[in-house]
Amino acid sequence: MTDIQHDRLLIIDFGSQVTQLIARRLRELNVYCEIHPFQSVTAGFLESFAPKAVIFSGGPASVVHLDAPRPPAAVFDLGVPILGICYGQQVMMDMLGGKVEGGKISGGGGTAEFGRAHVTPEDSLPLLDGWFADGREQVWMSHGDHVSQLAPGFQVYGTSPNAPFAITADTSRNFYAVQFHPEVHHTPKGAKLYENFVRLAGFKGDWTMGAYREEAIRKIREQVGDKRVICGLSGGVDSSVAAVLIHEAIGDQLTCVFVDHGLLRKGEADEVTAMFRDNYNIPLIAADESKLFLSELDGQSDPETKRKIIGKLFIDVFQKYANDIDGAEFLAQGTLYPDVIESVSFSGGPSVTIKSHHNVGGLPEKMGLRLVEPLRELFKDEVRALGRELGLPDSFIGRHPFPGPGLAIRCPGEITIAKLDILREADAVYIDQIRKHGLYDDIWQAFVAILPVRTVGVMGDGRTYDYACALRAVTSVDGMTADYFPFSHEFLAETATRIINEVPGINRVTYDITSKPPGTIEWE
Repeated sequence: MTDIQHDRLLIIDFGSQVTQLIARRLRELNVYCEIHPFQSVTAGFLESFAPKAVIFSGGPASVVHLDAPRPPAAVFDLGVPILGICYGQQVMMDMLGGKVEGGKISGGGGTAEFGRAHVTPEDSLPLLDGWFADGREQVWMSHGDHVSQLAPGFQVYGTSPNAPFAITADTSRNFYAVQFHPEVHHTPKGAKLYENFVRLAGFKGDWTMGAYREEAIRKIREQVGDKRVICGLSGGVDSSVAAVLIHEAIGDQLTCVFVDHGLLRKGEADEVTAMFRDNYNIPLIAADESKLFLSELDGQSDPETKRKIIGKLFIDVFQKYANDIDGAEFLAQGTLYPDVIESVSFSGGPSVTIKSHHNVGGLPEKMGLRLVEPLRELFKDEVRALGRELGLPDSFIGRHPFPGPGLAIRCPGEITIAKLDILREADAVYIDQIRKHGLYDDIWQAFVAILPVRTVGVMGDGRTYDYACALRAVTSVDGMTADYFPFSHEFLAETATRIINEVPGINRVTYDITSKPPGTIEWE
């Protein structure tokens, strides 16, 4: 629990995959909020937290089941505005005297609604200021159950074809409930709805990244005390910001460890160590452990197996260096929220695991270290904002994300030194092309994946039988969703020609135009 003095908004999490997007929308409005799982929100918690407003998230459960997750009834007696989202609307109606009808997924006969829908107004409502200028608004629905009878005191303010109670409110108690998800970008004016809600709740909007920095430094000092911390430094934005933030908090109690696991991009080990030593006076150990990692990965092709091997080896390597540092009791990581939500539920709820991340899930007891993760609740754009607040050079802040497992997850199938060498050269040409065309800062992340496919080609008068590769470049704000970058055909043709001419071992180049979802940004 934080002792921050700002007005606080409580988000009660019922397991939605996009709960943290609610927090992002609020942070954009400079409103301080915390997400807490419904299991931990008791009447006593509510009294001590003293929220100025409460939001109920969505979730995968069905309120018609006896064991459905619920907030404590005391939340409705706080006298503060409450906003229910999707499942949050349904649990609000159910607890306050309304009725919810189960859909086919939960064993009922109700009509589900997934994807884009359009809501039309039934009456005016301050929560909806700025909406319905064109008579209707696009929203994103994702529900199997639906409200069939409003709780006493509620009125309908908006409907959709399959949700007759799409927007409801009891204005006398400042209780609001919507069936759709205003936090996702598929609800274009969702941010305006949140802006209206926090305005109605009386928030001043006085929480900034400067405030986050001060609070994070206080928490680090409180957690670490006079002990030493080792930080896994990759040279990317996340670990760099984490290292500088922790160094500001505890100074020379921090030692950074940069691990070359043999899965880095061309010249990256030298670039990262030089960049960090030239800019910051932080003790740095450069550890070449490439033989260890590559030998353990030899013959492995399953992506989850590769990730888990890399995660275990990182722990072993950090343990080895921690043993050499007297008083080292903490391991710092640049873990971000998108890593967490794809690996495990952020708050202990029943959200689905997408893929495991090497830096998520805690540390083995044998390691004897505790985690320091000051960025765990931030998205990438927020980390960059924190980096600017800390005064990091643009060369740090503007770097494209690079995954901890490195080229291992850009090399589907078995990993070999020969394939990694080919991949490094192709990736270097691709990034050089992007920089030459002035596109680097317009792209969230760009890389080459070498495919487990060899194809027939012809060069000069000879036959080739070499690897195919895929170019990937995406635009994104927070890493949770992404779209492919719309390169011109001229750029792609020029880049493909350069890769084929300059990189022995590749004779075919493709461009991946898959969005996230349904794909992930990385290939594995």
